[in-house]
Amino acid sequence: MRECIYDVAVIGGGIIGLATAMALVRSGVHSLIVLEAKGKLAAHQTGNNSGVIHSGLYYKPGSLKAVNCVTGREALYRFCRENNIAHQACGKLVVATREDEIPALDELEKRGKANGLEGLRRLSAAELKEFEPHVAGIAGLRVVETGIVDYGKVCEKYAEIIIAGGGDINLNFLVTRVKKPGQELVLISSVGEVHCRNLVNCAGLHSDRVASMCGIDPGLQIIPFRGEYYKLVPERHGLVRNLIYPVPDPRFPFLGVHFTRMITGGVEAGPNAVLAFKRHGYRKFSLSPLDTAQFVFYRGFWIMAAKFWKMGLGEFYRSFSKKAFVKALQRLLPEIQADDLQPGGAGVRAQALEANGFLVDDFRIKEAEGMVHVLNAPSPAATASISIGQSITAMALKNFSLNR
Repeated sequence: MRECIYDVAVIGGGIIGLATAMALVRSGVHSLIVLEAKGKLAAHQTGNNSGVIHSGLYYKPGSLKAVNCVTGREALYRFCRENNIAHQACGKLVVATREDEIPALDELEKRGKANGLEGLRRLSAAELKEFEPHVAGIAGLRVVETGIVDYGKVCEKYAEIIIAGGGDINLNFLVTRVKKPGQELVLISSVGEVHCRNLVNCAGLHSDRVASMCGIDPGLQIIPFRGEYYKLVPERHGLVRNLIYPVPDPRFPFLGVHFTRMITGGVEAGPNAVLAFKRHGYRKFSLSPLDTAQFVFYRGFWIMAAKFWKMGLGEFYRSFSKKAFVKALQRLLPEIQADDLQPGGAGVRAQALEANGFLVDDFRIKEAEGMVHVLNAPSPAATASISIGQSITAMALKNFSLNR
């Protein structure tokens, strides 16, 4: 780490932090450092997702999600081609299994067309089986723009570009305090300090805490939700050709349990969405008294809980009952049995929640003097990372004091 005052420090070595740092370096900002708390990049949300390149089907037209997903998807496909990163535009099915899901399927079709999806196709029950012979449904959508990739490999390339462009990356640097003497910021950890003139907060699960350290009211709190996966045993991989999704419940910012073929091989089934009692709570019994107390004493949590307690109890039940998990999967693939599944991994989603109980479903970015705070970057953040990084860079070039 250089002994200097950096023009920009990016807190967070996940895909959004790295994409932002890459865009800054490419724009001519060479005095830059990425600070990652863990001993490797993409250690949390980025490194534990299912590797889907989203199409832009789900998002409200004109929203930041929709705009960044569509432009970011094409930018990501191009980046993977140019850098020989394994990926496939394999397509997916969204399957309605009940009549009461048809209106939501209709709405998805409208949104997809409004967001510029060119290969979107409505399918009958018989047509669904042309693409996924084992699926059960009464109607569906074929989405050809959806793909798969290993986001860890994407992050490795982002990091290479940052370093080649003169930027620094420092691992094992957990920011615990931020001081503001004069015109600079001092980022303090147990292993040292970093001085910078400007800061970009891409801390993901800790973005609200970093904002507070900087004297910024985030206006929300991060609530961790764990998503747990099973894997299909190898001899049952043939049940799934590509990706199979249910029609999502529009009340929640989750897509429901689904099947995903992985670019690295194999098929994942899941995830559920279970309230976690630790921001890094990848296991069922992970507990942080500090993390738990923070949301227990947050007014917005109890407003949310009052609205959605039935859904929450159902997710907990499915977390501990493989039988219930299998039953949910059988809606899409009736042939699935408990013996077809083996335990997979888990990820933790940083869900932003406002004090009024509102689940923030779009990107939330807050600007302050010499700072940009990415407070909510839900899916499709990985898909849209190049686009989001460029948007944050545009904010920085407009508002920061930079030497280029």
